[in-house]
Amino acid sequence: MRMRARQRCHAVLAGLVTFTTAAVLSVATGTPASAADTWNEVGSDRADPLTESQGLTSVEVPAGSPNHYTGIGTIPTGVSSRGWNHIGDPDASYNGYYIEPYQSDSGGSKMFRVQAPGGAWSEYVHALSAGEALNNSFVTITPNGSWMVSGEYGTMNRLLVFPTPGVNPATSPAANLPQASTVNLDHAVRDVQGCDFVTATRLLCSSDDPAGTLFGMTKPLLQIDLSGEPNSSDVSGHVTALRQLPLRSSCSGTFEAEGVDYDRRTGTLRVIVVSPGFCVLTDSKTYRFTRS
Repeated sequence: MRMRARQRCHAVLAGLVTFTTAAVLSVATGTPASAADTWNEVGSDRADPLTESQGLTSVEVPAGSPNHYTGIGTIPTGVSSRGWNHIGDPDASYNGYYIEPYQSDSGGSKMFRVQAPGGAWSEYVHALSAGEALNNSFVTITPNGSWMVSGEYGTMNRLLVFPTPGVNPATSPAANLPQASTVNLDHAVRDVQGCDFVTATRLLCSSDDPAGTLFGMTKPLLQIDLSGEPNSSDVSGHVTALRQLPLRSSCSGTFEAEGVDYDRRTGTLRVIVVSPGFCVLTDSKTYRFTRS
C-alpha cells in the first residue's frame, strides 16, 4: 500500500475502530490473451480490516499450518515502536521460512522480518539503492528458495531481486541485505501490492492501479512471465493483464487491492480486496480463484 493510501486507510480504520469499540477482461502486451491463464472466481471470505488487510500467504511447513495474514494489527509493538509501522504482503518458502516486508514513514532503508522453521525471528535491513523507492509492498520467494522478489509502489518498470534473508548463505542480520539484480518489465505496472510465484518463471501480481490507463482496467490481476529464474543476474519480465479483481461492496467509493497468494497444493489463488469507507469493517474480502 502506498504511503498516502496507507495513511488514509490507517486514519479511516482508527476512526471506525474507535467508533465501533467506543465479465473477464484480458489485455495482452505483445502476445495473444490466449497465451495467458484464465482465473475464475470460485468464492470469498471476509477479510478482517485489522489483521487481514495487507497480505497473506499459505504455509507448507510445518504440515497443517494455517494461512498467515498481515494487517496493521499484526505488527508487534516492539517492531512498530522502532518506526517499522507498515507491513506488506508476506511469503513463505517451501521449506518453512516465513518473511514479512516492512517500511517506515521516512529514512533510507526497509526491513524484512524472517521466522525460521524452528520459530526464531530475525531482522534484515536493506539500505536503499540509488533511485529506489521507500515503499516495501511485498515479498515473494522463488521456488528454489534462494532468491526473493520485492516491489516498490507507484508506476514502475521493474521488480527488485534479493538473496533470500535467512536462507541464502550470503545473508546475515548483521550486514546490509543487498539488492542482487532486477526484473526488467516490458510494460509499466502501477501500485503492485503483491506477487506470488506460480512456477519458477511465472508470477501472479495484484495491482491497486486506480487509473486504469495502463491496461484498460483498474485493479488488474497481472501475470509476469520471466525470461529465466531470478538470481544474481537481471532477467526480463513480460506483463499481461488477466482480469479486473472483484470490486463489490455495500459502500461506494475507492476499493484497495492488497496481497496475493498462490497455494500450489490446491491450485488456489487468493487476493485481498479492501472495501471503501465504513464497509472496510464489514465486507472486505479475500477472493478465491482457480485456473481454467
